[in-house]
Amino acid sequence: MRKKIIRLIYIVVGAAIGFYYLPLFWDLVKVHLNNALLVFIDIILGAFIFFILSLLLAKPTEQLVVRIEKSLTKLSPVYLFFGTLLTIVGLVLAVLVSIPLWRTGIPVINNVLPILLMITFSYFGYRIGTTRLDDWKNLLSGHRVRPKNLNTEVIDQKDENYHHYKILDTNILIDGRIYDLVKTGFLEGTLLVPNFVLYELQYIADSGENIKRVRGRRGLDILNKLRKEKIVPIEMYDGDFEDIPEVDSKLIVLAKKVNGVIVTNDYNLNKVIQFQNVQVLNINNLAKSLRPRVIPGETLNVVVVKNGTERQQGVAYLDDGTMVVVEDGRYFMNKRIEVEVTSALQTDAGRMIFARPLHSRRGINEKNSESSKGEKKVTKSDKDSK
Repeated sequence: MRKKIIRLIYIVVGAAIGFYYLPLFWDLVKVHLNNALLVFIDIILGAFIFFILSLLLAKPTEQLVVRIEKSLTKLSPVYLFFGTLLTIVGLVLAVLVSIPLWRTGIPVINNVLPILLMITFSYFGYRIGTTRLDDWKNLLSGHRVRPKNLNTEVIDQKDENYHHYKILDTNILIDGRIYDLVKTGFLEGTLLVPNFVLYELQYIADSGENIKRVRGRRGLDILNKLRKEKIVPIEMYDGDFEDIPEVDSKLIVLAKKVNGVIVTNDYNLNKVIQFQNVQVLNINNLAKSLRPRVIPGETLNVVVVKNGTERQQGVAYLDDGTMVVVEDGRYFMNKRIEVEVTSALQTDAGRMIFARPLHSRRGINEKNSESSKGEKKVTKSDKDSK
């Protein structure tokens, strides 16, 4: 249907061009026909030429239209409204400035310069309308300071350690653990979800790859559950930072703007934020800190599930996913055994625990006790013989 409409537009444009410009061509070649017949020929010929062009250009034009539609649907209505309004204002100002220039009769100044002024004024009007959304909305609403599309004003920070807005990024919604964390009641304040994060989730959910599509839909489901159950206040941020292409950079700018904290599980984003003077709540760091601590000499009950990388090692896992490397564990594959912790190592990827089977220590202790008893018997017999 869209392709047929595009072809029809091509034909109408061709007919109009033929009506207005083909008479000039006939005058050049000195062809003189009846006026009514010549007009009919001009229209038919122009429409036919552009119909041929539509067969070649309809598909690329349709693809261009689809891309424009997608880019427009990702923009907020407020962004489009102020961008269009200020563009029109720029064009009106350019026309007013150009009126004296048209009357000068000086070449270039009376024809080229007004066009340049229209392009320049409309561009600056568009930029001013789309990059200063906060100022325009505050001006229309009569409030002094208000974040984009939020129901409350920016809350003054009474304590350095408290931030009212917890900004959720794309990864934390896809991860899903934010829902369980909110249900526990340990996260206070207001959850803030920017529109550009929502658009990224929608883009992932519409992906052609099955894995990406599932991840995007899970993020949207988590967001809907948070809004529906109303465990904590959750608000949408309707603005965007068009001059910043990366979503992570937009999150940092937004956090500085509303004095918020970014909630994420993205390792790279966490590293970048450390240099931006913005606080971050990393859910992975929280999970690591809540894992039970083990000390050398403590016993654990584990199941060896695979071979280790060195010697006769075996690998087991605790319920929280902590890896346990068991000495001589290769001989107890798929068996549940008791192990004694010998040491623990903390890495960026998580904590690793090194252990050995508990019965191996018992065997050593028993041998030591038997050898000590033998030595005592020998010394006693020696005394008796003396």
